[in-house]
Amino acid sequence: QVQLVESGGGLVQAGGPLRLSCAGSGLPFSSYTMGWFRQAPGKEREFVAVNSWSGGSTYYTDSVKGRFNISRDNAKNTVYLQMNNLKPEDTAVYSCAASISPYSRRPSNYDYWGQGTQVTISS
Repeated sequence: QVQLVESGGGLVQAGGPLRLSCAGSGLPFSSYTMGWFRQAPGKEREFVAVNSWSGGSTYYTDSVKGRFNISRDNAKNTVYLQMNNLKPEDTAVYSCAASISPYSRRPSNYDYWGQGTQVTISS
């Protein structure tokens, strides 16, 4: 049974950092592209960042470029999202997801999802 479990969410003041983790089990982790998505209240799920299994290429949505960094440790079956200089508009539930595709920003291309972790940024 595949499981993705996020951790590290919380309440942070604007300008502060936060690091999210997503631990995977039950899948060949190094063979999966890992993505982070977020969903704010009343809004659609939004792509945030992706780390491709194919060469470890990374891509980000424009609003987080230069502030967020996605990385992975295949030995620990874990993907991270380091978030710096957080803004109130970053407030959302953040979810990690796994895809067999080499790269995708589309939620529909992801095969497995975690439950999500709440990130709240206060101004």
